[in-house]
Amino acid sequence: MKWLILFVSFFVGVANAKNLTVYFSVTGNTQKVANIVHSVVGGDIRRIEPVNEYPHEYEIISGMVKNEKLNELRPEYKDMKINWSEYDTVYIGYPLWFGQMPRIVYGFLENNDFAGKTIVPFNTHGGSGRGDTDEVIRKMLPRSKVVGGLAVMGNDSSEEQTEAVKHWLEEIDF
Repeated sequence: MKWLILFVSFFVGVANAKNLTVYFSVTGNTQKVANIVHSVVGGDIRRIEPVNEYPHEYEIISGMVKNEKLNELRPEYKDMKINWSEYDTVYIGYPLWFGQMPRIVYGFLENNDFAGKTIVPFNTHGGSGRGDTDEVIRKMLPRSKVVGGLAVMGNDSSEEQTEAVKHWLEEIDF
């Protein structure tokens, strides 16, 4: 009988588990992948919106990103009105800039309590893959379970991205 109660409790817990997909995107590449993740896992989706939007011109944004990295800045983002107690699993998407997460994502991770949550990172890139972002996130969120992430080429077709996301989610059993 005790085993049956645990079994039912597990499945009720899984059924009540709620997913949140959070992403930061300037060019729209990461947003496309975040939408694919969200369409597969369900739950809610939110964008990390900077208080001061980033420009789209490569030369300008490159200089800003290098300055943020050099000076360890944490750009402000708008309040996302997230009730963290509602979520068990958080999918976090971002572009890889010069081999790292954008500094605004560092700020987002530092400013929120992810204790006890499963964190599933994914990123877009232009050729640098995942970098060391999984390990960085594990160090930043030691009280969370961080699952191995996914890197998607930003310029892949939507079909290629969709297949990569579905395969990855099956592979990590989510």
